Amino acid sequence: MPIRLGDTAPNFTADTTEGKVDFYKWKGDSWAVLFSHPKDFTPVCTTELGRVASLKREFVKRSVKVMGLSVDPLESHKGWMKDIQDVTGHAVNFPMIADADRKVSDLYDMIHPNANDTLTVRSVFVVSPDNKVKLTLTYPASTGRNFEEILRAIDSLQLTANYSVATPSDWKQGEDVIIASSVTDEDAKKKFPDGWNARKPYLRVVPQPGKERSAIAR
Repeated sequence: MPIRLGDTAPNFTADTTEGKVDFYKWKGDSWAVLFSHPKDFTPVCTTELGRVASLKREFVKRSVKVMGLSVDPLESHKGWMKDIQDVTGHAVNFPMIADADRKVSDLYDMIHPNANDTLTVRSVFVVSPDNKVKLTLTYPASTGRNFEEILRAIDSLQLTANYSVATPSDWKQGEDVIIASSVTDEDAKKKFPDGWNARKPYLRVVPQPGKERSAIAR
């Protein structure tokens, strides 16, 4: 069964480059990104894992833990890490799951037989502190992911989890947001006493709430 938004992320225990990990215990009350790559010692995957390593501070600022996965064995992961650092200049600084038995891959539906019946596709799962799946992405093996976009999406997820707002197309941290459609004008007056710009009756724009707090957190 595919994992859908709002589902509880399945727990698992797996061998990683940082030892055996219980996903829930490792994650704790943080946000988490679990992502798969097709295969070790391949060009696109090398650039991706180096990029994730380079963004470590950005994930930490957002209280996000990151874990990678492929169906390669642990020895392969450890050998490949040297290449990743050599090519990208960044040492891998997050655990990589060695999922040779495909236990986690099958649990998270990371193997798509019509694309490849043995290797994982480029799946991404963003999991909130209450272990709910808040975002999923799936890329083919030929297309490297934009991890800046994943960070942008996390900014939106964290903001909208705390305030009655939604974020518009191409939104970035600190920009104006939209009052959620579920909020009536009467309730909006209480939540946003400084008012809003109604571009349409259903499109009410306000400055990002908690902006100062967000700036300090980042």
